[in-house]
Order: sequence, then C-alpha cells, then structure tokens
Amino acid sequence: MIRRLRGVRMPDVSHGVAPKNLALVGFMGCGKSSTGRMLASLLQFKFVDTDDWIEKKAGKRISEIFATEGEPAFRKLESDVVRELEGLQRCVISTGGGLIVNPENLESLKKHAMVFCLWASPETLYERVKNQNHRPLLNDPDPARKIRTLLEARTPAYRNADVLVSTERRSLREVAQHIANHFRAVNRHHAS
Repeated sequence: MIRRLRGVRMPDVSHGVAPKNLALVGFMGCGKSSTGRMLASLLQFKFVDTDDWIEKKAGKRISEIFATEGEPAFRKLESDVVRELEGLQRCVISTGGGLIVNPENLESLKKHAMVFCLWASPETLYERVKNQNHRPLLNDPDPARKIRTLLEARTPAYRNADVLVSTERRSLREVAQHIANHFRAVNRHHAS
C-alpha cells in the first residue's frame, strides 16, 4: 500500500525527451494546490489548477456539478480538461484527487508532464480536510472511513505516477523544493 512508501522513486520517463510541464496528483488534502503554487514560483512556471479550469468551463462550482449532474458528468469534464492541457508548456498542473483513476487521463498527462504523486496517510489527510465543506466526496456520515476507502481504491492509480513524494512531516516549502530539484535534475539529464 502507498502508505509504506517514503521519499521518491525515479521516474520511467520513456519518451526520451525532457518533460515540458510538471503535474501534481494525489488525494484531496495532500497539498497539490499549495505545493503547486509554490513550485510554479520556484520554477518560474505558470500554475494551472484543473478544478479551477473545470469550474470556469462549466460556469459553476465543482460541488454544484456533483449535486446537479453527478460524478460521471464531472469526470467527463475532467477528462476533457486534461486533453486541453496537452498543448501547454512551462506549467505546474495541480489535478483533482480522482483525475488519474481514469488511465487515459494519466496517459494524457504523461505526454507532456512529469507526474508527481503527493502522498499522506489517511489520518493526516482527514486532519487536513475535516473542516472543509467544499469537498463533495466527503459528504458522508463517516468522512474518515470514506477517505480510507477512497485512498485504498485509488492507490493503484497513484502508484503509476512517475514519482511518489511523501508530504508527511515535511513543510510545504520542503516538498516544493524537493520536487523542483528532482524535476530540474531530470531535465538536466535529458539535456546532456
């Protein structure tokens, strides 16, 4: 299970070219948006949040999409947005927590980005999100159980990221710097 993973594993960047973008995936509350903004600043890249892109495209909040159209409609919008990202360069892309559960979405991201999965334990994730009311998947009588169940179901997809990064007991700055250093090293390797 992903909870036993520490640090990172080297990516299998089989394309033979340096990645143009960096994508952050992982469960809600693992720090994708906050880390992504900091990374964009460190790398002097543009920051793109797929959830924001979806809301702009749909003209409504994600919670409204879930409530009025359901999760399948949201996942379709999510897949559409991922395809639109393929033309971007020099971006840090923060994705929704379930985006890479669809293997086609991960495949699309890997065409143009190095994919980093941020990870934290179910207990840590619960502590980080328990007071947030904008997360539709947590509308459950037992949100801690829901997190454990969803995280377990998504673990196989998260393991397919290029690099796995634990956010446990690390500051936002440490996580962002670690990812930036790794991304730069891979790009230097491809340049040589």
